[in-house]
Amino acid sequence: MSAPQDTTPLLVVEDLVVDYRISRKVNFRALKGVSIDVNAGECVGLVGESGSGKSTLGRALLGLAPVSGGKITFDGRDITHLKGAERRKLANDIQVVFQDPYGSLDPTMTVGEVLAEPLEVTGTKKAQAQAIVAEMLDRVKLPGDSVHRYPSEFSGGQRQRIAIARALVRRPRLIVCDEPVSALDLTTQATILDLFIDLQRETGVAYLFVSHDLGVVRRVCHRTSVMYQGEIVEAGPTEKITQQPEDPYTQRLLLAAPVADPTRQAERRAAWLGLRASA
Repeated sequence: MSAPQDTTPLLVVEDLVVDYRISRKVNFRALKGVSIDVNAGECVGLVGESGSGKSTLGRALLGLAPVSGGKITFDGRDITHLKGAERRKLANDIQVVFQDPYGSLDPTMTVGEVLAEPLEVTGTKKAQAQAIVAEMLDRVKLPGDSVHRYPSEFSGGQRQRIAIARALVRRPRLIVCDEPVSALDLTTQATILDLFIDLQRETGVAYLFVSHDLGVVRRVCHRTSVMYQGEIVEAGPTEKITQQPEDPYTQRLLLAAPVADPTRQAERRAAWLGLRASA
């Protein structure tokens, strides 16, 4: 992907620390001084294995994780400890797409109701909300009659399109994408990733794209940061990170991705085992 023209920092995370209370005397430090930034109109990948802390960072940005230290700045404003009404107002600018589209959609509401709800709670008139919903369904390439159907009537890929449309209805400036394609088959993954790319070109929205798969971030992200045990171990242009990684952990992530050629796969497996043994 070509880099966006606007290099103005939209989101800046500086030395972020997140601690979870395990018991009265014991805390678990999930993030250990993490710094990352996202420019306007840019897609930044955050990659790591399960338990690395990448989803915790996304939750901290959304006000869903306890920040013990550091600073989160959005469009020049400190949002680190926003609460209540001020945090809810931020939903106009920052939205999220979760991993499980069905779990994030209310099964008792029609798609039209799901998409209109974020607008109506902020005072948007019904006719205007319906027009925006129709526009967003068209953007995510779902038929207009989807408004009358329930999430259970759609496939996994279609439900993720609904979740993306819901994130877009408020016309946010940043979307946190938390493993948004990991629950989908490979063919559906490809179409949803293409949709993310198209939507960014059309709307100029920025993404923080959380994933465990370097192949996924290679396709959609301009820059990528690699997280291991709550720390950023490598960061840079996605092409460099996914083709010439310098950190041994990033190298292991790259080698862990399977390839179709049995000979190459055996070589990659041997190289991965060698790196793991020396870690």
